[in-house]
This record gives sequence, structure tokens and C-alpha cells, in this order.
Amino acid sequence: MIAWCVVFAGVAVMVFCAVVAAAVPRVFDRLHLLTATTSFGAPLIGVGLMVSQGWTEASAMIAVTVFFTMLSAPVVSAATARLAAQHEGLVDESSPS
Repeated sequence: MIAWCVVFAGVAVMVFCAVVAAAVPRVFDRLHLLTATTSFGAPLIGVGLMVSQGWTEASAMIAVTVFFTMLSAPVVSAATARLAAQHEGLVDESSPS
């Protein structure tokens, strides 16, 4: 029961961020919501599924997937923000990060 509550909490974070992302106009605001989904939503869903499955091969694959999502998401967010800032003229292309 606790496992499914954790999964539900993760799904709730994801749905909330998706609904709010549809409403905000700027890409930088949407990137903040992406951070919440990868920092809270995905790990909550992963932990809930691992607890409900017990320690199996499927749980190990879920753990690896969540780990790499959390590892790569900040890099993708930073690169997307940098490209958006260049596109809007806020940052010069030749300037360092």
C-alpha cells in the first residue's frame, strides 16, 4: 500500500508539472518544472515500483534508469537553457558558459 502511495505521489508531481508547463509561456519557466519532475517525480515513481516489486532484476533496471535520468537531466536542462538564451539574444554565442 505504501509503495503505491509513493508511486501516486510521483505521478502527481509529474501531472502537476505538465499542467503548469502547458500554462507558462517562457521556456525558462518550463525548465524549472522539468527539474521538479526529474528530481522528485521520477525517483518517487522508481522507488515506489521497486518497493512494490521487491528486489528483482526489474527493480535493478528501474534503479539504473532512475539513476541515469537524475544524472543526465541537469546537463540536458543546462544545455537547453543555454541554447534558448542564445536564441533569444540574452547570451552571446561566443561567450563562455
